[in-house]
Amino acid sequence: MENSKRKWSKKNPGFSSFCPLLFFLDLSGKMFTFPQQTNSAHVKMSLANQCYQAVTVCHRSVTDLKRDHALFSVSTPSHDNSFLVFWNNGVQEMQTYVKTAVVGYGGWDYKSNKWHSICTTWDSVTGLGQMWFDGVPSIRKFIRSGESITGQAIVILGQEQDKHGGGFDINQSFSFVGMMSDVHMWDYILSPCEIQNYMENLHFTPGNVLNWNALDFDISGHVLIENKTVVCQLQNIRVGA
Repeated sequence: MENSKRKWSKKNPGFSSFCPLLFFLDLSGKMFTFPQQTNSAHVKMSLANQCYQAVTVCHRSVTDLKRDHALFSVSTPSHDNSFLVFWNNGVQEMQTYVKTAVVGYGGWDYKSNKWHSICTTWDSVTGLGQMWFDGVPSIRKFIRSGESITGQAIVILGQEQDKHGGGFDINQSFSFVGMMSDVHMWDYILSPCEIQNYMENLHFTPGNVLNWNALDFDISGHVLIENKTVVCQLQNIRVGA
C-alpha cells in the first residue's frame, strides 16, 4: 500500500500528511492552499503568551465561496471564539467575535477569485474594534471591554473552532476553501500608517505574536504550501513598427 504521509520539503513543497507536521519556516512569497471543503484540514498555531489586552491580525486571502466561512480563529480553554474573523454571507458582513460579543462591518466589495487584504483590531480597554479592507478603514465599533483574552490560545486557519483546538463541523460548512498568505498578529493596535503599509506591500513591522516570515505551525490534512500566485501583465508588442 502506498504511504499516505508526505512531508513538506523543497522538492515536495505542497502536500501535508494526514498526521500533523510541525514546521518553523520563512513563508515569504508562499501561501497556504486549502483546496476542498473538509472538517479536518487546517493549519494550527499555539501562542506563547497567556494574556492579550489588544490584538491586531492581518492576512491576505482569496476564495470563491458563496457561504459563511472563518478566516482567522482563536480559541482558549474558556471561549471557543476568543477572537474570530468571519465572513457572514447572509448579511454580507465581515464580522469580528471577541468571546460572546460580535460586530459586523458591511459595505465591503468581497469579490470572488480576488486577493483581499484584511486587518482587524480590538482593544480591551476601550472595547473598540476596527477593520481595514483592501486599504479602506471601517468605522470604529464597540465589541467588548474590561476583559483580556487569557489562557493558552490556539490559532486555526481553515476551520472555525467549536472547542479549544478543534470541534470542526463539516455540516456547519464554515471551513475555508481558497488561498491565504501574509498572516501576522500583534499584541497591540497597529498604527494606521503601519496597516496601510501592510495593505500596499510596503515595509511594515512584522507581527510580534505571529510572523509570516518566521512561522511556527502544524499542518493537518490536505493543505498545501505553494508559491504565491502572481498575475503577469502582458504588454502589447507592435510587430513591424
